[in-house]
Amino acid sequence: MAASSPPPRVESLSKPVQQLVINGEQVPENYIHRNTDDGPISASFPVTEIPIIDLGLLTSSSPTGEPELEKLRSALSSWGCFQAINHGMASSFLDKVREVTKEFFALPMEEKQKYSRTHEDIEGYGNDTVVTEHQTLDWTDRLYLLVRPEDQRKLKLWPENPETFRDTLNEYTEKLGQLTEIVLKAMAKSLSLEDSCFLDHCREGALMHTRFNFYPVCPRPDVILGLKPHADGSTITFLLQDKEVEGLQVLKDDQWVGVPIIPQALLINLGDLSEITSNGIFKSPVHRVATNLERERISVATFLLPHPDMEIEPANGLVNEQRPRLYKKVKNYISLYFHNYQQGKRPIDTLKI
Repeated sequence: MAASSPPPRVESLSKPVQQLVINGEQVPENYIHRNTDDGPISASFPVTEIPIIDLGLLTSSSPTGEPELEKLRSALSSWGCFQAINHGMASSFLDKVREVTKEFFALPMEEKQKYSRTHEDIEGYGNDTVVTEHQTLDWTDRLYLLVRPEDQRKLKLWPENPETFRDTLNEYTEKLGQLTEIVLKAMAKSLSLEDSCFLDHCREGALMHTRFNFYPVCPRPDVILGLKPHADGSTITFLLQDKEVEGLQVLKDDQWVGVPIIPQALLINLGDLSEITSNGIFKSPVHRVATNLERERISVATFLLPHPDMEIEPANGLVNEQRPRLYKKVKNYISLYFHNYQQGKRPIDTLKI
């Protein structure tokens, strides 16, 4: 699974997008998408209903639990994502997570830069690492933090302003940990597999990262994306969307469709590692983020990944003569992922048999 040698870095880090906007600078050429293979860029693609799953029903022993489990399997096989409701988090708490995100990105630039990432690390405040001169950059600034295992947290990168940021993130992480177990067990059950099939991905040493995203107002939403098309390199991803401003788009049947906002819901999507484990039955959806001419937007994405040394492969119960193994074994997928992501490639394609 070894990737080819990475190209030499042309530049270490790009300037915060928010700074470009504040300074009124002309949009640099490396933000503009010249490649039309990904389809036209627009924030006005039709918004389509994404499957809605009631997590309370998934854990229910009543007869209503079985139809919801079938809905989950259908959603993950056709979409690779769903809107999760009845997840145990109050709407007021989700609003609190959104609020500390907005408050952080509203801080003066010099305050945010106290938490800046280094050239060698993805953690901290900043945006894209430039790895090739032809790379197209994302119109977003991010705060990227490892939240689990707790003993690996780099607390110097956790903002102390706003004052409630750390406590809010701690509580959010704890609640997502509980949801992870519910969803991964249900995924296995829907495929008639052992409970541990996907859950093993988050055993001892598993990683959880949270990325706070800020998408400034963009002068050229017709040629600039907040996030380039990609699928996630995780087992599972939890996304808290902006409460008012849409922007997320999913590629469904080779067409881009907008994901609607359900303020009290969490959007849950699978990453490549779940597609591999399910031997291609579940999908890791390709998605992107459109920019907005008039309104800024935030979101909070949390990614669950297994320990880098854990070997991921299709579950034995899903490999047979009718459905042969579709993917090779892989370890430390995330290193392969980041190398390919910045070049606009899908790393999972390199593992197909």
